[in-house]
Amino acid sequence: MNTSERLSNLRREIKKRKVGAILISQPENRYYLSGFSGSAGYLFITGKEAVLATDFRYLEQVKIEAPDYRLLEIKQSLDWLGKLAGRTRRLGFEEEFVTVAQHHQFTKALKKAHHHIKLVPFEGVVEKLRLIKEPEEVKLIRRAADLTRAAFEYTSRILETGMSELQLAWLIEAFLHEKGSQAMPFEVIAASGTNAALPHARPSDRKLQAGEPIIIDIGAKLEYYTSDMSRTFCIGKPDETYRRVYDTVRHAQQTAISAIRENVTGGEIDYVARKIIEDAGYGDAFGHALGHGVGLAVHEAPRLGPNSKDRIKDGMVFTIEPGIYLPGWGGVRIEYDTLLENGSVSVI
Repeated sequence: MNTSERLSNLRREIKKRKVGAILISQPENRYYLSGFSGSAGYLFITGKEAVLATDFRYLEQVKIEAPDYRLLEIKQSLDWLGKLAGRTRRLGFEEEFVTVAQHHQFTKALKKAHHHIKLVPFEGVVEKLRLIKEPEEVKLIRRAADLTRAAFEYTSRILETGMSELQLAWLIEAFLHEKGSQAMPFEVIAASGTNAALPHARPSDRKLQAGEPIIIDIGAKLEYYTSDMSRTFCIGKPDETYRRVYDTVRHAQQTAISAIRENVTGGEIDYVARKIIEDAGYGDAFGHALGHGVGLAVHEAPRLGPNSKDRIKDGMVFTIEPGIYLPGWGGVRIEYDTLLENGSVSVI
């Protein structure tokens, strides 16, 4: 992890936005910039200094994971913030992550230290730095994707009628952990029959039946990098609706993947897939975006959806996941993790 280069990129943003420092507390951003994987702490970064403030539980961990940062032990109060801020007149903070209550606490701590400091929103600054994946990041995402594909192969072997969605979800999760996944990046989705018409269905006691769609949406996490994939299965012989819907979704996905290139927008790619689904008569049954970025977070930029202006660039990793959901019958979703590299798109 090249934290020095990442800090340099962030410091350019700090200078451009004319703030004296930025306070980082969002977990993925904190890890990206420091390598610290603990669950609590702040990064206080200026043009010259990088401080990691955390409590007693993580002091030794910081020394191992983030040796380039000056370590500051903090107690329950935020007095440390006032001391760090010093002569800073404008302090950036993560607008999309900090709650109103936290903002109030920051303001109170700065006033207590008699500092007239303006808190300046830094919307999506670190997230934009994370858009382009470094080669080592791509390797980790690829490893997570490989494990996820192995889990789908395992799923195809254990599927049987009479098994509940909950049983299936647990077996898949156990497999992923046994093969090395860290904590699940999101809860396993195992939705069968009419439940498959719910894009984010939760596993239930419903029993799997022959001939119906079974959507499995899973991800793995390896060294804090994630994957996100979906497949739709069927036990036995599928009905005509299944074949028609599955073929439509598959065609939409493959056509969208073939349309990906440098500088195309997320909205343009979404349109390619959505047009195929609409022309097949299922436009109202595809209600979510076509895809999203994948990395330290399972949902991050870029966004591939209607009207998205996010431009696809080399080094971005993102999902392509069209779906059709028919209440009373079920649904089909197929989701791949894809990479644009040297102007060429590939499934990873």
